[in-house]
Amino acid sequence: MSETDTGAADAGPFAEQQRLFKLLSQDTRHLIIQELLGHPAHLMSLAELEYMTGKSQAAIKDQLETLIDAGLLARYTYEPSEGKRDLPSQFYGFTERGAEVLHDYKYLRGLLVARALYESTRKTEKIERHESAPRPELPEAVAEALEFDEPDLDAVDGGTTR
Repeated sequence: MSETDTGAADAGPFAEQQRLFKLLSQDTRHLIIQELLGHPAHLMSLAELEYMTGKSQAAIKDQLETLIDAGLLARYTYEPSEGKRDLPSQFYGFTERGAEVLHDYKYLRGLLVARALYESTRKTEKIERHESAPRPELPEAVAEALEFDEPDLDAVDGGTTR
């Protein structure tokens, strides 16, 4: 009998780390996390995720549900936009647990790169409208965990050009 058949592998001291590693490393889930990290508000609509990941809405929905069930993401609703055709009201973003896991697995080190990639991506008019749509606030602990200081490029450039 293998360890998996006996359940011993699931009960080992590294079972939680293995489960989280599998959760974070699946391709579509990994893309969703990267795009959420890069988004200025760290909250994205389904249409934004579809556009930015290049995956189908069905694939994204499946993976969002997996991340929500794991407690890493939550669905946030902006009620004033409900019922308006041109503005999204449902957004996906990190939970406090999600921010902790991202910190533990060193994902937050990539915030600047994720933001740069996000901002350099050409967006359609619809996606720009979604990006600028009002959205709910993230919980304070999550917002604080995802904060970073933009580098002062003038200071960097000022020291190298004469």
